[in-house]
Amino acid sequence: MVVTEIFKSIQGESTFTGLPCVFVRLTGCNLRCHWCDTAYAFQGGQKMSVEEVIERVRQLGGKLVELTGGEPLLQEDVYPLTERLLAEGFRVLVETSGERPIGRLPRAVVKVVDVKCPASGEAGKFCPANLEALERKDQIKFVIRDEADYRYACNFVAKHDLHRRVDEIILSPVFGPLPFRQLAEWILRDGLDVRLGLQIHKFIWEPDARGV
Repeated sequence: MVVTEIFKSIQGESTFTGLPCVFVRLTGCNLRCHWCDTAYAFQGGQKMSVEEVIERVRQLGGKLVELTGGEPLLQEDVYPLTERLLAEGFRVLVETSGERPIGRLPRAVVKVVDVKCPASGEAGKFCPANLEALERKDQIKFVIRDEADYRYACNFVAKHDLHRRVDEIILSPVFGPLPFRQLAEWILRDGLDVRLGLQIHKFIWEPDARGV
């Protein structure tokens, strides 16, 4: 597989926010979201075997591992990698754009699945089969840039009855353009049963810092 970076940091997103986590960032993405903060992972990277990746994860220590990108599900070796990590006792998260099918991932993997909103430029790319592949432990995330994105997320949640499918629905503001207080006020105003996600790693370190 082709890997952009492997590093240990504080998990900044999802319900695992605040926990030490080893990140395996795979190279390549087939989407081009306007607000993407990891465009450096679109190309380049280093070829590594599954065993080499696992050995690096072991060296960094801890029991929580996230596979991210780019888009990790573009690489076939992600499937044996997740199986091996689970077999060694790691808690495994996979963060994906939602455009790729998630059904081949082991059931024990926690899938953090994006739904792209209009301001991303990639709305409508969500794979419908993923709705049936979701389990209660999995998480759906919307990145929100403006009120149109917020309304899109609300409509998607209602249309697909997401509260019946997963326990956690996360609305996360694009860092900078949308004040997180504004998104919080919309959530409270409308009585939504969702989680506000704030990418806390961008508050701990510089917002554009890599390897954190």
